[in-house]
Amino acid sequence: MEEKIFVNRINLDDLKSSIDLLKAEIEKVIVGQEKMIDYMLVAILSNGHVLLEGVPGIAKTLAAKLTAKTIDSEFSRVQFTPDLMPSDILGTSIFNIKNSEFEFKKGPVFTNILLIDEINRSPAKTQSALFEVMEERQITVDGNTYIMNAPFIVFATQNPIEQEGTYKLPEAQLDRFIFKIEIDYPSFEEEIKIIDKHNNQNDLTELNNIEKILSKEKIIEYQKLIKDIHIEENLIKYIAEIVIKTRNNNSLFLGASPRASIAILNSSKAYAAINGRDFVKPEDIKEMVYPVLNHRIVLTPEKEIEGISTQKVIRQIIESVEIPR
Repeated sequence: MEEKIFVNRINLDDLKSSIDLLKAEIEKVIVGQEKMIDYMLVAILSNGHVLLEGVPGIAKTLAAKLTAKTIDSEFSRVQFTPDLMPSDILGTSIFNIKNSEFEFKKGPVFTNILLIDEINRSPAKTQSALFEVMEERQITVDGNTYIMNAPFIVFATQNPIEQEGTYKLPEAQLDRFIFKIEIDYPSFEEEIKIIDKHNNQNDLTELNNIEKILSKEKIIEYQKLIKDIHIEENLIKYIAEIVIKTRNNNSLFLGASPRASIAILNSSKAYAAINGRDFVKPEDIKEMVYPVLNHRIVLTPEKEIEGISTQKVIRQIIESVEIPR
């Protein structure tokens, strides 16, 4: 019997080869963490922001810097500290003596990729300065609105262990991140590779050798292409069932909003695309549910005391929903 050859309805060859090249550039420096890299690229293609959470020294900041280096775009990095003011990020109006008028001096937020280190180190006033720009890609200062250039992506990092002198991100801000990626320690084999790599590394400036793979224009083109990825109606219902079950779960004090449903939809399409498919499978949805939901749901105090994790609750919800066939 003649074997059927699958052909995509949408030509994803250029996207797939570009993403593979981009991943190869990042892997020149970072050992392991394949899932983190995949999720970050999915977020970019979905036009979403990413919160990277993990202990110090596991390449959170490095991954964001490397990803930015592979894209021919503007990049800014801001270290959040307790004394950081909103104007330090957004910009401020300065009086020009020559023309006796106030001029707006743009802050580091005016970029394509913004890296915020230790986002929970600054108080609520500074954190709230990001609300508008993360959701609407614009800021309003002194009654004037300034639009961000596309693409505009925020990568933020935080340390889950050291909580002294930090300010917990409010749920409204967490909801603006498409993913919270929880990064773990490398495996034993990966640890050996990391040590070997640094032992044999003669060129201490290897970050400067990272090649730019994608232009801003290509990113925007791919983001538009992602919207055309096909998803069956029964898979849309599958997403809705999973999200609805977070709202009437006895283990949860707070469930996910419709923004989570849209995030699962968009990221599932992007995940299918980077795997060379122009259609979404249930496995794509299941893969994206964890990073989309783990920062949007809040456990009840009783479950927190019991030591139940959000990951476990999400897994129970997924297992309770029938997979469409």
